[in-house]
Amino acid sequence: MSGTDIPTVTRLRDLVGLLRTRGDEELYVRWSRGPGVDLAQTQSSKDGLTGVRLPGLSANPLRVQPWWGDRPLDLWLARRLHDYRHLRELRADDVRPWVFHGVERSRGPDNEPLVECRTPLAWVADSVIEEAQRRVDEQGSAEWGPLDRSRD
Repeated sequence: MSGTDIPTVTRLRDLVGLLRTRGDEELYVRWSRGPGVDLAQTQSSKDGLTGVRLPGLSANPLRVQPWWGDRPLDLWLARRLHDYRHLRELRADDVRPWVFHGVERSRGPDNEPLVECRTPLAWVADSVIEEAQRRVDEQGSAEWGPLDRSRD
């Protein structure tokens, strides 16, 4: 499957299903113009502060950590999507999240995984982002939000 013909998940529960069916594979979500662009180039990201090319695509891991216990998987994924949703506003309207199976190659300046994409799996629809936002809002935490430096 090429980077341009991947399916789109339209519900948070579909993303939960994707994570469950892919088992032990390392899955990541990346906010970019998509695999068609990212994989046509050198699979590298750029440090926003220094402009240095990084050895891999900066992405957010979806693997559930053991400390999460038996808490809801949809909340875990909602949080992972929520963390970087500001990138669309910061970069461009055609930046959107997509999920892929990959291998971590290094760590970036924010300690984010720098990943080599092995298999693009799915686009994440705006409806999933909206659902994730509602799920996060249900938690009622005034002390928590996206990892958006522009808010400082």
